Amino acid sequence: MKKRQIQRMITAMTLVTAGIVAVPLAQADNFTQADLDRWQQEYQAVVSEGEQLFHGGLGNKNTVSCDQCHPNAANTHAETYPKFQQQLGKVAVLGEMINWCIRNPLESKPLALDDPKMIALQAYILQERRGVALAPGKH
Repeated sequence: MKKRQIQRMITAMTLVTAGIVAVPLAQADNFTQADLDRWQQEYQAVVSEGEQLFHGGLGNKNTVSCDQCHPNAANTHAETYPKFQQQLGKVAVLGEMINWCIRNPLESKPLALDDPKMIALQAYILQERRGVALAPGKH
């Protein structure tokens, strides 16, 4: 390399290094025990709502409920999502499979994936499956 090329490289490296050093480090938000308590209370309220929905609160006309096939969310295997789901013919997230169940056994209209009821159902299912190791893609 020529001396001029080496000087340009050193200058460029110095500027890059200076830029990296000049970037402020990201810091986590500060929160209090009161914040943690409030967040846990809000989470538990959503889990409770999901439990009610799961045990017959979806308002479907045929009166089938999630717990008839999945007592206490025991065999939902939420920890294995996303995974290929044969009923859907694709890799799906848990909410998509919940909607399959709502459309088919429950014979009702699916929920938007960001619907508060969908979030509550997933919160309840995941709460019931807590402690089970994550295993995405597992069958």
